[in-house]
Formats: sequence, structure tokens, C-alpha cells
Amino acid sequence: MNLENLRQKAYEDLKKASSMEELEEVRLKYLGRKQGELTAFLRSFKDMSEDEKREYGPIAQRLRNDLEQEIDEREELLKKQEIGTIDLSIPGVKIESGRIHILSKVYNDVCDIFHSMNFSVAEGPELEEEKYNFDALNIPANHPAREMWDTFWVKNDKNTEGRVMRTHTSPVQVRYMLEHKPPFQMICPGRAYRYEASDATHETDFNQIEGLMIGKDISLANFKFVIEEFFRQFFKDDKIEVKFRASYFPFVEPGVEVDVKIWGKWLEIGGAGMVHPYVLKQGGIDPAKWQGFAFGFGMERLAIIKYGVPDIRLFKSGDERFNKQF
Repeated sequence: MNLENLRQKAYEDLKKASSMEELEEVRLKYLGRKQGELTAFLRSFKDMSEDEKREYGPIAQRLRNDLEQEIDEREELLKKQEIGTIDLSIPGVKIESGRIHILSKVYNDVCDIFHSMNFSVAEGPELEEEKYNFDALNIPANHPAREMWDTFWVKNDKNTEGRVMRTHTSPVQVRYMLEHKPPFQMICPGRAYRYEASDATHETDFNQIEGLMIGKDISLANFKFVIEEFFRQFFKDDKIEVKFRASYFPFVEPGVEVDVKIWGKWLEIGGAGMVHPYVLKQGGIDPAKWQGFAFGFGMERLAIIKYGVPDIRLFKSGDERFNKQF
């Protein structure tokens, strides 16, 4: 795709948009999540070489930012024009337009930041096969995570492999390793499911952001740089500090808990570590030649910390008064 041609075509369409409906059609044509032309190009990053990512990544991101700004400015102009044609003496009811959900905003911000660091974005099925959700991630058959109190199992025929509503987005990493040759770096944001009681900090379904970087000499030092840069951009605070505490996760060795000092307080954000050799083998990668780190954080937790949300259940309340605050 020629990004300069795409820019010219998009700007021509924007100039022709003479109503809010036509403007929305232009936005969906180029920036829509499912069929947007620029969105499709950004998603194709996972199939590009590292050199292509470095060349086209900043250009594509800059084009996306420019188009969003142009659409916003065009929207303001159209609103002013519409006001000029309305008889303001006629009584009416104020109709408020909708707005992007706070979790969608966090999702977009996270993807934009990692895009700027040449990370690809990958997706996978929410109804997952047992071999990807557990086996390939070094979680043995007797691990507690396989029990009913943690996992939503989906009934299946006796002669077929078990299926679950994925308990994390880690299986996307396994699928990505099987389809791509290293070196690479990727993130896999998406929804996960666990069978547990809902309260102010837990839900049966939630959103995760997980990441993976594989190369010849990748270490936790690389991860520390990447994750510090991410948090500094996400929280817009150059003074943020990150520290690791030893922990255990079956799919990494060594494993660490990630603590971040935000606005003077240390908070536990998520888990990470060096990818276990067994997991690399399951992904078709030779652990004698390649190594890397993996990490995972909760999207809702990031939103709760950044915006001061007191209860995770508010994200699904459907109350527009909640979303108006952000």
C-alpha cells in the first residue's frame, strides 16, 4: 500500500464530506476497526520484516494521527454550519452524541504506544483449544488452573480436544510463534475469562495486554527499558520507576512481578519473565538459538490507576454518566 496515495485519497474524501453522516463514512473507510484501510495496513505489520516495520511504522502512525485531527476539525466545521441552518427559536430536546468507551480509549493508547516501538498487534480466538491455553504454556494436567473454579470449560465430543474460554491471551503468543520466524516483537490485547466471583477488583471476563519479544540476545534489561518507556508514555510521567520481584509463572523462567512507582506510590501492575525453553519449543523456536521475554497486564487495572476508577464493575455498567467523566 502506498501511504502517500492513501493520504491524498483520504484528504480528498474529507473535503467532499458535507454532512456528519458522510464524515462518519470517511472515518470508517480509513480508520474503522474492522474494515478501515489504514487499520488493515497497521494490522499487516505482523507479516512485515523488521526493516519494513521501522520504515513504515512511524509514517503510518503519523498518518493516523493526522487523519484523526482532520476528522475532528472537519466535524467542528460541519457542526457550526449546521447551527447556521437551524431555527434556534424552535424549542427542542438536546440530543447528546455518544463517546468512546474508556476501555476502548485505553486499548487504543496502549496499541499506539507499542506501535511506536515497532511491536505488532496480534489477535486470536476467545474460545481456545486446551493445547494452546495450557499444554503449550507448560501448565501440566494437574495444575489448579485447569479446575472448574478457575476455568470455563466448554463441553465437547469425547473424541475431540478440550476447549476453554481462554483464561489469558498467552495462547495468541504461541500461535504467533508458530506462524512467524524470529526475531520479532508483538502484543496481543484481548478479552479473557475466569470462573470467579465479581467484586470491586475481579470480574469473570476482563481485558489483558500481553507482549512477547524474541531475539538472539534479548534479556530482562531490554524488557525493563521497553516497559519503563511504555508506562512513562501511558501515564505521561517521566519520573516513573520500575522494579522487579521474583515470582513464579509456569511459562517463564525466571519469572518476576512488575512494580511501578506512579505518583509517589509503588503498585503491582503485572507479571513477566524470560520465556521458558519448553514454551519456545512448543512455538517452533529453538531455545538454543533464541530467547526473549513475555509480559502481561490487565487493561482494566491500567484504566483504574490512570483514571481513578473505584470499582471494576463500573466499566460494564452501561451508565453514560460514568463514561462522561473521562
